[in-house]
Amino acid sequence: MDIELFVVVAVVAAGSAPVTEDLLRKSSEHNEGIISTLEEVALHQRDIDKIENIGNWCRELKILDLTSNVIPKIENLHKLKKLEYLKLGLNVIERIENLEGCESLKKLDLTVNFIGELTSIESLQSLQFLEEMYLMGNPCTEFEGYREYVVATLPRLKFLDGHEITKSERIRAYQNIHENRPIIMQQQKKHLVQRQKEKDQSCLLEEVSKDSEKITEEVKSAEEEAAEEKKFWDEQVPYTPETRMRVHDHIQKKKEERENANKPKTKERRERKLVADDGRILNVNEAKFDFQLTEDDEQQTIVLDIAVYRYMDTSLINIDVNPTYVTGTIRGKMKQIIKPVNAAKSQPVKSPNAQESRVETSSEKGAEILEIDPNAAGRSIDYRNIIKENEVIKKSMASRQPWWTKKSEERAPDEDFVDDPDVPPLV
Repeated sequence: MDIELFVVVAVVAAGSAPVTEDLLRKSSEHNEGIISTLEEVALHQRDIDKIENIGNWCRELKILDLTSNVIPKIENLHKLKKLEYLKLGLNVIERIENLEGCESLKKLDLTVNFIGELTSIESLQSLQFLEEMYLMGNPCTEFEGYREYVVATLPRLKFLDGHEITKSERIRAYQNIHENRPIIMQQQKKHLVQRQKEKDQSCLLEEVSKDSEKITEEVKSAEEEAAEEKKFWDEQVPYTPETRMRVHDHIQKKKEERENANKPKTKERRERKLVADDGRILNVNEAKFDFQLTEDDEQQTIVLDIAVYRYMDTSLINIDVNPTYVTGTIRGKMKQIIKPVNAAKSQPVKSPNAQESRVETSSEKGAEILEIDPNAAGRSIDYRNIIKENEVIKKSMASRQPWWTKKSEERAPDEDFVDDPDVPPLV
């Protein structure tokens, strides 16, 4: 009972992180974040369910702590040739394996796991430096002749479960090894049969729990949730890897629910429409800046005044002028204004502590509709003379004439000007 309680407490403190390079760097602050030369790393209570990447990135490791995770299998450690101390307590390991490559291993801690295949310790016979091992809290420790079998199988072992192995104990273990091994094999076989039944029963319970969750998906009150929580923890279940994983999943689920409840609710941002479904351009003032749209008859322009912040960087203002509307962004906020046929003439509205950003667009007055005589079909038409020339158009075109085509007016010579014939003319 004490062991079960201890396991639950260890799982409660577990985090949620796979074995990544970032996780290893955070755990190697004592080594300035350098993982290639790391000699010791602690990854306890990290919710790790698989040993991976450590052997590739941390070849110099001497101490590896993977206590209190949910690791079901020992694997991917064969490249750690310098590893001396491996801590795998409080996991869900059922078999000792894949440690033959850890040539320097001196101490192995497998406390409170689910190791029932005791003969799997024979894979450790090649480890010449293994002196200390902990198997307390595993089903195999309840086998008759467990200690004598381990002592006889691993002759270099000096400490088992925290107790020193005496010479007399070792001699007695060697003498009884042939009698103890068949007994151990018989108990181990019985344990494996029981484990298979537990696995089958766990699969059935899992299917039933999933079906019940689908049926009762409605919102529950706080009292109902508290009652279900109490029922879950008061339920008496066998101590197996499946029940421990069930407890682990339940705790993780409750933890996620608390985190989601504490998160501030963010409003879903509505998609901003710039063009209506029928093709009309819409007015948009997402930035909420004051603006004034006025018409200048003399300059034949439409002036758009936008009041922005006084010290705003001009790189944050992006304006695009189109024939019928003005669009752009100010500090990433969308602004779009349609140019009316006759803009209202009024005093501009200025925001306090704001300066004006002016965008000018010109628009011709007296626009005419272009029409072609329908009777002109079949004969050539001079499209250059399709518009009747008038004084307004002539003045407008003259004002748009490029500077290099304009003739400069001749200026009268100064009064003190002397025309010297010896001076060559300027060409």
